[in-house]
Amino acid sequence: MKVILWLLLCLIWGTTWFFIKIGLQDLPPISFAAVRFLLALLILCPIIFFKKIPLPRGCRTWKLLMLTGGLQFSFNYSMVFWGEQYISSGLAAVLQATIPIFGLILAGIFLPAERITWIKAGAVLLGFSGVVIIFLEQMQIKGFWGLAGCVGIVMGAYAASQSVILVKKYAGGINPISLVFGQMLCGVVPLALYGLIKEGSPLEFNWSGQALLCVLYLAVFGTVITFWIFYWLLSRVESSKVMMSALLTPLIAVIVGAVFLGEKLPAQTIFGGVIILASIGLIVFKKTASTPDETTALQTPTTAQPLESKI
Repeated sequence: MKVILWLLLCLIWGTTWFFIKIGLQDLPPISFAAVRFLLALLILCPIIFFKKIPLPRGCRTWKLLMLTGGLQFSFNYSMVFWGEQYISSGLAAVLQATIPIFGLILAGIFLPAERITWIKAGAVLLGFSGVVIIFLEQMQIKGFWGLAGCVGIVMGAYAASQSVILVKKYAGGINPISLVFGQMLCGVVPLALYGLIKEGSPLEFNWSGQALLCVLYLAVFGTVITFWIFYWLLSRVESSKVMMSALLTPLIAVIVGAVFLGEKLPAQTIFGGVIILASIGLIVFKKTASTPDETTALQTPTTAQPLESKI
C-alpha cells in the first residue's frame, strides 16, 4: 500500500511541471499559485466538514502550521512559479531535485531516528546525477534573471525540505487532511496579498480554457490528493524515503511527454532513468534492519518538546 501510494504521488507530481509551464502562458506566477491553493482550500472544506475531520487546535500547533505553511506553500511555490518564467522546466526539475539532498542533511541533524548512512547519501547523490543527465541539454542559464530564477528555486527547495522535517518532528498527532488545510490556509495569505498588490485583480487575468484546466488540475490532483498522500506517508516512513519522490517525478514528466506528446526519448534519458531507478531501489525498497517503530519519532504534541523553544 505504501509503495503504491508513493508511486502514485510521483506519477501525479511528475505531471505538474507541464501544467505550471502551460498555465504561466496566461497567468502571472504568484497569483497563479495563490489561486491554485485557494481552490484547493475550497475543495478541502466540504471534505473536512462531512468527514468530521478535527481541525488543528492550540497556539503551538498553529505556530507550527504558520511556519511550515510559509516555507512550503508561500516561499517554495512562489519561487517555483516565479523561477519557471526564466528557466526551462527541465532545469527547474533538476533544481527541485535538491529537495532530498537538503532533506537528508536536515533529517540527520534534527531527527535522531534518521541518521545519515552511506547508502542513503549515495542513493540521493546517484538519483540526483540521474536527473542531471536527463535534462543535461536544458541546463543553460540565460542572463541575470536566469541565474536569479535558479537561486530562487534552490532556496525554495531548501524551504520545502525544512518544512517537511519540522512536520515530521512535531506534527505527528495531526490528521494529514487537517495538516494540509492548516498549512495552505496560512501559506496562501502572503501569496494572495502579494499577487493583488503586484499583479492586479484575478478578475482581469486571461482566464482561457487552458488556464482554467491548469488551475483545476493543480488544485485537485497536484495539491489536495498529493499532499494528503505525502503527509500520510510521512507519518509512517522515513522522511528521506518520502522526499525521494523529487527524484522520480522528473523522469515521469519526461515519460508522460513521450507518451502523450510524442516527444522522443534520447539515450541519455534512458540512461539517466536507469540511474534514478537504481537510486530509488537503494533507499526506498531496500530491507532495513529492525529499528524502533518509526512512528515514535513523530513526537505527538503531548510528548514533543515545546514548539516555542524550537521554532
